[in-house]
Amino acid sequence: MDAEITEIATRGATALAGLMVTSAWDRVRPRVAALFGRRADSVSEELDEAQAELVAAREGDGESAARSVQGEWEPKLRRLLANDPAAVAELQAILDEFAPKPAERPNVVHNELKDMTVSGGIVIQAGTITARDIGS
Repeated sequence: MDAEITEIATRGATALAGLMVTSAWDRVRPRVAALFGRRADSVSEELDEAQAELVAAREGDGESAARSVQGEWEPKLRRLLANDPAAVAELQAILDEFAPKPAERPNVVHNELKDMTVSGGIVIQAGTITARDIGS
């Protein structure tokens, strides 16, 4: 059970950080806060603060801010899930509804151009693509 709790807490924290910068956040936040029962109001405020940090960081180092939010919320979710087994099912329902499924995630290609040659307005780039690079 500990491995399952850790896994869902990790997925939950990662999904929270991603959802905080989407239009779905207004629907997700109250459901996540409600998981914490009597602490829902204070948790809602903490979620709002984390979301504001992420939105502000999108102009700068958004990836670092997202990791920070994940690092903050993973242990909170893990403690919650360990103390309230019913919260596991509710968090899973939230993830099922709002978090992208692995099959739904688009393949993302990241090209980094260095030491390139431009010939007549055409960029010539050489490299090797592996299965890891295309998400397989």
